Amino acid sequence: MTITPDQIASHGLSPDEYSRILELIGREPTLTELGIFSVMWSEHCSYKSSRIHLKNFPTKGPQVLQGPGENAGIVDIGDGDAIAFKMESHNHPSYIEPYQGAATGVGGILRDVFTMGARPIANLNSLRFGEPSHPKTAHLVRGVVAGIGGYGNCVGVPTVAGEIYFDACYNGNILVNAMTVGHVRQDEIFRGFASGVGNPVIYVGSKTGRDGIHGATMASDVFDDASDEKRPTVQVGDPFTEKLLLEACIEAMKTGAIVGIQDMGAAGLTSSSFEMASRAGTGIVMDLDKVPNREPGMTAYELMLSESQERMLMVVTKGRESEILEVFEKWELDASIVGEVTNDGRMKIIHHGEAVVDLPVAPLADAAPLYDRPRQKPEWLDALNNAAPVQKTYSDWNAILLQMMGSANLCSRAWVYEQYDQSVGANTVTLPGSDSAVVRVDGTKKAVATAVDCNSRYCYLDPYWGGAHTLAECARNVSCSGALPLAATDCLNFGNPERPEIMWQFERAVAGVSDACRELNVPIVSGNVSLYNESVGSAIYPTPTIGVVGLLKDVSRHVTSHFQKKGDVVILLGGNELSLGGSEFAWVMEKRVAGRPPVLDLKLEKNVQALLREWIAQGKLLSAHDVSDGGIAVALAECCFKNELGAQIELKFDDPMMGLFGEGGSRIIITCERDSVTKLFDHAKKMGVPALPVGIVGGTHLKIGKSINVEVAALKHEWSNGFSNVVGKE
Repeated sequence: MTITPDQIASHGLSPDEYSRILELIGREPTLTELGIFSVMWSEHCSYKSSRIHLKNFPTKGPQVLQGPGENAGIVDIGDGDAIAFKMESHNHPSYIEPYQGAATGVGGILRDVFTMGARPIANLNSLRFGEPSHPKTAHLVRGVVAGIGGYGNCVGVPTVAGEIYFDACYNGNILVNAMTVGHVRQDEIFRGFASGVGNPVIYVGSKTGRDGIHGATMASDVFDDASDEKRPTVQVGDPFTEKLLLEACIEAMKTGAIVGIQDMGAAGLTSSSFEMASRAGTGIVMDLDKVPNREPGMTAYELMLSESQERMLMVVTKGRESEILEVFEKWELDASIVGEVTNDGRMKIIHHGEAVVDLPVAPLADAAPLYDRPRQKPEWLDALNNAAPVQKTYSDWNAILLQMMGSANLCSRAWVYEQYDQSVGANTVTLPGSDSAVVRVDGTKKAVATAVDCNSRYCYLDPYWGGAHTLAECARNVSCSGALPLAATDCLNFGNPERPEIMWQFERAVAGVSDACRELNVPIVSGNVSLYNESVGSAIYPTPTIGVVGLLKDVSRHVTSHFQKKGDVVILLGGNELSLGGSEFAWVMEKRVAGRPPVLDLKLEKNVQALLREWIAQGKLLSAHDVSDGGIAVALAECCFKNELGAQIELKFDDPMMGLFGEGGSRIIITCERDSVTKLFDHAKKMGVPALPVGIVGGTHLKIGKSINVEVAALKHEWSNGFSNVVGKE
């Protein structure tokens, strides 16, 4: 058959890209081959618009055992232990079908981690929805949260931390970014290599169906009014099968027969086979008649492009196939030898006795188009930066603080995280609600601290400083537990890369994240790029979400963000220039995003975090809480809630609005006992870190200078009930 221009366009390929395909293979592709090029050269799989910029990330360090390029990054945590982790997006599927979109996002990231040989120990998520008043928001929130909980809870991995924000820019394109952290012994790490000519290729897991076909292509397209028609491209997950697959894979790995293993994620059998062969410099011959399927009459096109869930591809040492097949039979999962490794660097696919694919591996896996797309600063940005962040005057600070605490982006997320199993496995040390989660490394006294963050409004107003703030805040949250940040993963969510202003945002945000990574010694070891996050021509704010993993050598030396007892001294550690640009105050009070975000002194940030960790390790601090969204008034209120302890804070402001609600980096509220204060201040002075005693814990009110005097109970009531304004009262 002849490939038509309409078929080329429907597969998301440009005329130039199709011409390149003809040059590479010297003939017209079959329809199955066209589908393979479509998914492998999609933005979702090839990063063709972003690779040129991603090279700027620092990815190496003495702690890095595996950087970008594999299913997940891995860092050394000592004593032969390692942590594997990664974050992925499932944005488009979650908007179209929120439950299954979010659920399969969790399933996919779990497989990325246990493919490396790691047992998942924690899930996190970063979620963005439209305005709370938007007619779709409550439905999407309920569906996504139910999907995350419904999948993660059944698999038996605790969901320990996350973030959720609301803004009109996400009305037509929500973001669902899922992260998994796993523990692995360094001598038991697996990678996705199709090595060893003659070794069998084995398909394991669920049967293949027609769900998810063209999911990768759909994820590389903008939304329009007909987006609901894309429901067939959303995968359907089965968490109970995922649990069986996890246990079966880990048992099979212990046989020593597995040479390489790869998750069938985006683009399914296509991406897994091509990527494994590409990494090893080999080829594969595969017979699709041997692929387990659950629907009659499936074509080669459908079998290769299906994104059915809970599937893996393995390469096994020749002669040891039976050991692997027996393991999967025991766990009642499908397992079938579907091919073998070859030495010709080609992917040859047979279906019903006929060759339907015969393609070189390298051009599809490694030589996808690489675009250095035009970049231009948006014409409207200077005017927005020069505009006043806040236009009105205010005076009733008690009423304003109450309003802030009940607002959509600051109120309690208990409605969300109480639907997740937070402590399955009995290793969760710090539950959701503190700055970062802390999870014990089983069988040791070590623990992992982890958090996810992004300030998308900062990134909208200044992508460079927004990116830098995002990395710094995420690392700061991990440091607030006492852990040393080791490395980061990212999920870079942006609009249409064919628009120069979007690529400018992308380049600047990557530069900001990169500079912060270098200064704080936090390399990027894994990640994901999600482009085309637009709806009817309107892009989301640039949202480069960051997840950081840190190490606590002694889990007994950790703190949370909550005030502990009456009489403790409250200290403000660090400090930076404050701004209301892009602040939560401006959004809550005036629904306004304007001005400039605060600048960030990265050297001071590094010293503040180092000093904080040292004090926690020495047992000198009782609590530590990052001052971020909403400024110091909001942060102090948050410190009061868990133990219902008030505080008398002696701060004087020339400008109460800026002093109470202005935002800036490198600020942490800490508490200690009175007899520790002098030594702490002497140490801070030597380190060049500002430290200011600001008050005492105690009482039933939060008092801040002459500006704030309000009952903690009243603040907590607003904070606790705010989320009902988003999802409604049940």
